[in-house]
Amino acid sequence: MVRKLVLVLVTATAVGGAAFTPSVASAGWYGYGHRADIRADRGDIRADRRDLRHDRADFRRDFGDLRRDLRFGRFEDASRDLADLRRDRQDIRRDRRDLRRDRRDLFFDRHGY
Repeated sequence: MVRKLVLVLVTATAVGGAAFTPSVASAGWYGYGHRADIRADRGDIRADRRDLRHDRADFRRDFGDLRRDLRFGRFEDASRDLADLRRDRQDIRRDRRDLRRDRRDLFFDRHGY
């Protein structure tokens, strides 16, 4: 009698535990990483690197314009170039932060965090 009762309780616990244990699909794990998410993260990283290259080239071009304007005494143009350099520098900082976040997201996706 006691043996049957213990056996019933163990069976009920095993079935109930299996029913309430989250499955692989409900936990959000679909095979070897989230392949679509990983591809999207890699595409974001490529786009951020391309944008960063363009912004750095724009920064170099504007810095050359600033030096030329200062050399020839065009101070009004130089002040506009300086404001443009500040905007470019801020854009570069934002792009670098976005690149770091995308790389972190890719790392977390690849390692299942």
